[in-house]
Amino acid sequence: MDTQLGLAHFWQQGDAVSHVLAILLVLMSIASWSLLLIKLLEQWRLRQALRHALPAFWQASSKQAARQALAARDGSQLLSGIAQQADEAAQAYAGKSGLGLGGELDAGEYLGRTLQQALLQAQARLEQGLTVLASIGATAPFIGLFGTVWGIYHALINLSGHGQMNIDQVAGPVGEALIMTAIGLFVAIPAVLAYNACTRSNRLMLAALEGFAHGLHAYLVAGVRQPQSQTMPGGALQPQSAGKGA
Repeated sequence: MDTQLGLAHFWQQGDAVSHVLAILLVLMSIASWSLLLIKLLEQWRLRQALRHALPAFWQASSKQAARQALAARDGSQLLSGIAQQADEAAQAYAGKSGLGLGGELDAGEYLGRTLQQALLQAQARLEQGLTVLASIGATAPFIGLFGTVWGIYHALINLSGHGQMNIDQVAGPVGEALIMTAIGLFVAIPAVLAYNACTRSNRLMLAALEGFAHGLHAYLVAGVRQPQSQTMPGGALQPQSAGKGA
């Protein structure tokens, strides 16, 4: 039996289709790992902001000081973006003339719609890249399987003209073709695990952002500071009372 059989031999013996499929799987693997690292960094920044920026925001002595504290400690820019949109909406409502079709619009309803839109934008940002991870996890095994079928077919075609064959002559090329299935699984499994982990973490992050938005709504409309929610390192949401300020 040829002891030189392996990945390098399979690449040398493969045709254009096999090469394209192998390169595609490598690119998909690079993309999934890159997205995973990016999402981990984004979620780490948001967790740090929830841990440090929120207390500084609610304990600030004025609205301006609160915005500055949030901007300085919010590496994710999600909390500061929600706070900025809420503040701009409150100022726009306070400066309206009271005339026109929107003259009777309730302040709470107007601010609530603004915060809802800000949360949707934050959700869209958190979910960026997840579709790619899901697609890679779903398609990579089938791409690898197709590469295996293609490789086995061509291996058998090449061996068909050699007359009588033994098991060693067949097992080598077939075993090489199965490498494509293994590569497909190697690409798909991390992508699926990353997608599930990011989806679960995003749910916790969005719950914390919604708590912050509700607190902003209550404070800007009624001047009431409600207990805020903060995402802890373990992922559980724990209540934290707001201090003086904002």
